Amino acid sequence: MSKPIVATTSLAGCFGCHMSFLDIDERILELIDLVEFHKSPINDIKEFTKQCDIGLIEGGCANSENIEVLRDFREHCDILVSLGECAIMGGLPSLRNGIPVKECIHEAYLDGPTVGSNTQKVLPNDDELPMILDRVYPCHEVVKIDYYLPGCAPRADLIWNAVVALVTGDEMELPYELVKFD
Repeated sequence: MSKPIVATTSLAGCFGCHMSFLDIDERILELIDLVEFHKSPINDIKEFTKQCDIGLIEGGCANSENIEVLRDFREHCDILVSLGECAIMGGLPSLRNGIPVKECIHEAYLDGPTVGSNTQKVLPNDDELPMILDRVYPCHEVVKIDYYLPGCAPRADLIWNAVVALVTGDEMELPYELVKFD
Protein backbone atom coordinates (compact mmCIF):
# COMPACT_ATOMS: atom_id res chain seq x y z
CA MET A 1 0.00 0.00 0.00
CA SER A 2 1.38 3.41 -0.91
CA LYS A 3 1.91 6.10 1.70
CA PRO A 4 0.14 9.46 1.62
CA ILE A 5 2.28 12.10 -0.09
CA VAL A 6 3.07 15.39 1.67
CA ALA A 7 4.50 18.52 0.02
CA THR A 8 5.66 21.68 1.81
CA THR A 9 6.72 25.15 0.77
CA SER A 10 7.59 28.54 2.19
CA LEU A 11 6.28 31.70 0.54
CA ALA A 12 6.74 35.21 2.00
CA GLY A 13 7.72 34.38 5.55
CA CYS A 14 10.70 33.48 7.67
CA PHE A 15 10.82 29.66 7.35
CA GLY A 16 9.94 29.47 11.06
CA CYS A 17 7.00 27.13 10.43
CA HIS A 18 9.31 24.61 8.76
CA MET A 19 11.64 24.94 11.75
CA SER A 20 8.69 24.29 14.06
CA PHE A 21 7.74 21.30 11.91
CA LEU A 22 11.26 19.94 12.39
CA ASP A 23 10.82 20.45 16.14
CA ILE A 24 8.74 17.27 16.18
CA ASP A 25 12.23 15.85 16.76
CA GLU A 26 12.44 12.04 16.71
CA ARG A 27 8.79 11.82 15.65
CA ILE A 28 10.05 12.74 12.17
CA LEU A 29 11.10 9.08 11.92
CA GLU A 30 7.55 7.98 12.74
CA LEU A 31 6.25 10.44 10.16
CA ILE A 32 8.59 9.07 7.51
CA ASP A 33 7.05 5.65 8.17
CA LEU A 34 3.59 7.17 7.57
CA VAL A 35 4.19 9.50 4.59
CA GLU A 36 6.32 10.16 1.56
CA PHE A 37 7.65 13.70 1.21
CA HIS A 38 7.50 15.30 -2.22
CA LYS A 39 8.42 18.83 -3.38
CA SER A 40 9.73 20.03 -0.07
CA PRO A 41 12.86 21.58 1.42
CA ILE A 42 12.95 18.41 3.53
CA ASN A 43 13.99 16.36 0.48
CA ASP A 44 14.93 19.18 -1.92
CA ILE A 45 12.52 18.06 -4.67
CA LYS A 46 11.87 21.23 -6.69
CA GLU A 47 9.03 20.29 -9.07
CA PHE A 48 5.83 18.31 -8.74
CA THR A 49 5.99 14.98 -10.55
CA LYS A 50 2.88 13.47 -8.95
CA GLN A 51 -0.32 14.38 -7.18
CA CYS A 52 0.08 14.93 -3.43
CA ASP A 53 -2.39 14.24 -0.66
CA ILE A 54 -1.41 17.11 1.65
CA GLY A 55 0.31 20.44 1.02
CA LEU A 56 1.64 22.48 3.94
CA ILE A 57 2.00 26.18 3.07
CA GLU A 58 3.85 28.71 5.19
CA GLY A 59 4.06 32.39 4.32
CA GLY A 60 1.78 34.75 2.48
CA CYS A 61 1.89 36.03 -1.10
CA ALA A 62 4.07 39.12 -1.55
CA ASN A 63 5.14 38.65 -5.18
CA SER A 64 4.11 36.99 -8.43
CA GLU A 65 6.27 33.92 -7.77
CA ASN A 66 4.46 33.30 -4.45
CA ILE A 67 1.14 33.33 -6.33
CA GLU A 68 2.45 30.85 -8.93
CA VAL A 69 3.80 28.48 -6.28
CA LEU A 70 0.57 28.63 -4.26
CA ARG A 71 -1.61 27.97 -7.32
CA ASP A 72 0.71 25.08 -8.29
CA PHE A 73 0.27 23.61 -4.81
CA ARG A 74 -3.52 23.96 -5.03
CA GLU A 75 -3.46 22.13 -8.36
CA HIS A 76 -1.20 19.33 -7.13
CA CYS A 77 -2.42 18.83 -3.53
CA ASP A 78 -5.77 17.37 -2.52
CA ILE A 79 -5.66 19.13 0.87
CA LEU A 80 -3.97 22.48 1.56
CA VAL A 81 -3.06 23.61 5.06
CA SER A 82 -2.13 27.21 5.86
CA LEU A 83 0.62 26.93 8.45
CA GLY A 84 1.21 29.97 10.64
CA GLU A 85 0.17 33.59 10.78
CA CYS A 86 1.88 34.68 7.55
CA ALA A 87 -0.12 32.13 5.54
CA ILE A 88 -3.34 32.82 7.47
CA MET A 89 -3.27 36.64 7.76
CA GLY A 90 -0.11 37.89 6.00
CA GLY A 91 1.92 38.03 9.22
CA LEU A 92 4.90 40.35 9.60
CA PRO A 93 5.42 40.77 5.84
CA SER A 94 1.95 42.36 5.67
CA LEU A 95 3.13 45.29 7.79
CA ARG A 96 4.01 46.88 4.46
CA ASN A 97 0.38 46.74 3.32
CA GLY A 98 -0.30 50.35 4.31
CA ILE A 99 2.73 51.65 2.42
CA PRO A 100 2.75 52.14 -1.37
CA VAL A 101 5.03 49.66 -3.19
CA LYS A 102 7.06 52.51 -4.73
CA GLU A 103 7.85 53.86 -1.26
CA CYS A 104 8.87 50.38 -0.03
CA ILE A 105 11.21 49.91 -3.00
CA HIS A 106 12.79 53.32 -2.51
CA GLU A 107 13.37 52.64 1.18
CA ALA A 108 14.85 49.20 0.47
CA TYR A 109 17.12 50.11 -2.43
CA LEU A 110 17.63 53.88 -2.58
CA ASP A 111 16.95 55.79 0.63
CA GLY A 112 17.22 53.29 3.47
CA PRO A 113 19.92 53.54 6.16
CA THR A 114 21.55 50.27 5.03
CA VAL A 115 21.67 51.05 1.30
CA GLY A 116 25.21 52.45 1.48
CA SER A 117 26.81 50.76 -1.52
CA ASN A 118 24.08 51.67 -4.04
CA THR A 119 25.69 55.01 -4.87
CA GLN A 120 24.40 54.81 -8.47
CA LYS A 121 20.82 54.65 -7.14
CA VAL A 122 20.00 51.61 -9.30
CA LEU A 123 16.81 49.65 -8.69
CA PRO A 124 16.88 45.87 -9.30
CA ASN A 125 15.71 45.37 -12.85
CA ASP A 126 15.80 41.84 -14.19
CA ASP A 127 13.08 39.90 -16.00
CA GLU A 128 13.67 36.92 -13.68
CA LEU A 129 12.81 38.91 -10.54
CA PRO A 130 9.20 38.33 -9.46
CA MET A 131 6.89 41.34 -9.48
CA ILE A 132 6.11 42.73 -6.04
CA LEU A 133 2.37 42.74 -5.39
CA ASP A 134 0.40 45.78 -4.23
CA ARG A 135 0.15 44.12 -0.79
CA VAL A 136 0.84 40.82 0.97
CA TYR A 137 -2.11 38.45 0.57
CA PRO A 138 -2.99 35.61 2.94
CA CYS A 139 -3.19 32.28 1.11
CA HIS A 140 -6.98 31.93 1.35
CA GLU A 141 -7.40 35.13 -0.70
CA VAL A 142 -5.60 33.43 -3.60
CA VAL A 143 -6.72 29.76 -3.47
CA LYS A 144 -9.05 27.56 -1.43
CA ILE A 145 -7.43 26.51 1.84
CA ASP A 146 -8.79 23.46 3.67
CA TYR A 147 -7.24 23.81 7.13
CA TYR A 148 -5.54 26.50 9.21
CA LEU A 149 -2.89 25.94 11.91
CA PRO A 150 -2.39 29.22 13.81
CA GLY A 151 0.72 30.48 15.54
CA CYS A 152 3.97 32.22 14.83
CA ALA A 153 5.14 29.61 14.38
CA PRO A 154 2.58 26.90 15.22
CA ARG A 155 3.83 24.62 17.95
CA ALA A 156 5.45 21.38 16.83
CA ASP A 157 2.81 19.32 18.66
CA LEU A 158 0.03 21.16 16.84
CA ILE A 159 1.64 20.42 13.47
CA TRP A 160 2.30 16.80 14.47
CA ASN A 161 -1.29 16.20 15.64
CA ALA A 162 -2.80 17.80 12.57
CA VAL A 163 -0.60 16.00 10.01
CA VAL A 164 -1.03 12.61 11.69
CA ALA A 165 -4.81 13.11 11.86
CA LEU A 166 -4.97 14.06 8.18
CA VAL A 167 -2.79 11.10 7.18
CA THR A 168 -4.57 8.49 9.31
CA GLY A 169 -8.10 9.85 8.86
CA ASP A 170 -8.51 10.24 12.62
CA GLU A 171 -10.30 13.17 14.17
CA MET A 172 -8.00 16.11 14.70
CA GLU A 173 -7.42 16.62 18.41
CA LEU A 174 -6.30 20.15 19.05
CA PRO A 175 -6.43 20.76 22.79
CA TYR A 176 -6.46 24.35 23.98
CA GLU A 177 -2.85 24.04 25.18
CA LEU A 178 -1.71 23.59 21.55
CA VAL A 179 -3.44 26.67 20.17
CA LYS A 180 -3.20 29.19 23.02
CA PHE A 181 -0.60 31.92 22.76
CA ASP A 182 -0.12 33.50 26.18
